[in-house]
This record gives sequence, structure tokens and C-alpha cells, in this order.
Amino acid sequence: MPINRVVIVYMLLLIGLWGCQSKKHDDTKKVDSIVLKKDTVVIKPKNIISEVEKRMIEQGLVDIQTLDSTIMVELKYSTTDNFVKTDVYGDLTRAYLQPKAAEMLVKASKALQEKYPNYRLLVYDAARPLTVQHTLWNLLDTIPPKKREDFVASPAIASIHNFGSAVDLTVYDLTTKQPLDMGTKYDFFGDLAYPRLEYKMLKDGKLSKQQLANRIVLREAMASVGYMRIESEWWHFNAISRARAKSLYKIVE
Repeated sequence: MPINRVVIVYMLLLIGLWGCQSKKHDDTKKVDSIVLKKDTVVIKPKNIISEVEKRMIEQGLVDIQTLDSTIMVELKYSTTDNFVKTDVYGDLTRAYLQPKAAEMLVKASKALQEKYPNYRLLVYDAARPLTVQHTLWNLLDTIPPKKREDFVASPAIASIHNFGSAVDLTVYDLTTKQPLDMGTKYDFFGDLAYPRLEYKMLKDGKLSKQQLANRIVLREAMASVGYMRIESEWWHFNAISRARAKSLYKIVE
């Protein structure tokens, strides 16, 4: 092969390799950086803003990680690791809240880290579109409506999530690289998830002292800034009441 052809082939190979590396680098920059469960978290482009996300931004909601990058986010309804085993959020991977609720969460994050430097808040759900509320409600149609409200608010009255003023979350340990053991998974439907029954569960040997202590770590951080717990889900906290949310904010459709 003539020398000039050899040089041309060699240069083409170098260009091809550089292009592959460049593309790989660009793709890495465009995907979410936190993957906690490789078998359930689908890598989604960070630069895509979904229609529901645009509506949240137009309504004044904020991406909580823009206020505190140490808060971790794994929206469970944007994965298949949830009680419906279905990704119902699509391109929505960022957690949004009303500014007041977001500021409270940042304060809770700081309070947690001051006491436990290796702990981080890990958000499973925040502002939730009403369309998703309908989906979740309908998928629990085997449970009587009154009992169903222990787990999913009726779309007829709307969840505080639908106003961007509620958050579902846990505590993540940077040392073990795992969420703390709270005794149940997120979205566990049963008595073991009920804060109001914790001491009965402890007495019956169904909840350990450490599991209860882990829940209290989360609860104290959230309560210290004004977040209110509910009695049927250890992971759920409201920044304000439903009545107050309705008077202040529009529903995220």
C-alpha cells in the first residue's frame, strides 16, 4: 500500500476512535448520575424536560437538587421498583416541590447532616401529576375506597403531592451505600408501615429496635423544620395541610 494511503487509513482510524470516545463522554454527561438499583432504574436523558415538568416550572415549582445537590433523588414511579411495577412518570426524573416545601427540605437535609455527616436524604417522590394519582388509585381497585385512602389519596380530593407540598423519602447511608433499614420497603401496604402501630410491631417482634431508631432519625430531621408525618406511611411527610395547599396552589395536572 502506498505511503499516502497508509497515512490516510491511520488518520481515519484515529478520527473514528476519537468520535466514539467523544460520544461516550457526551452520553455520560446527559444521563442521571445516581443509580441506586441497576435492575430497576432506567437511564434517562437529563436534558429532556417533559411536558409535565414544564407545567411544574410554569407553576413556580423548583427542582430540589438545584437548591441542595446533596439531596439524592430516585423517583420510584419513574422506575419499575414500585407497587404497580410500572414506570408511570416517563421522562420525569427530577423531584419538584413548591418553593416553601423545597426550602424546608433543604433545612431538613442540613439538620440531618449536622447530626449524621454520612447520612443523606433520598427522595422517592415529590410533586405528582393528578393523572398519575388517578392511575395509582385505579390500580388499587381491589381495596375498598376508605381503606385505599390509607395508601393513596383519592383523586377526587387530591393528594398533597398533587400540589407539590408533600414528599416521600428515606435516609441513605454513604458508608454502607444503602438506604437505612426502615422495616419495610417504600410503598409497603400493611400495618408494619404504620407509624401509629410501631410500638405494637416492636413488642410483637415484627419491627426491630434499630429499624424503629432509623425511622426516628428521618422523622426528627423532618419534624425539626415543620414537616408533618402521617400515621399510615413512615416515608410520607407534608409541608402543609391539604386545605392550605388547595388555598395556595394549583393542582399539577
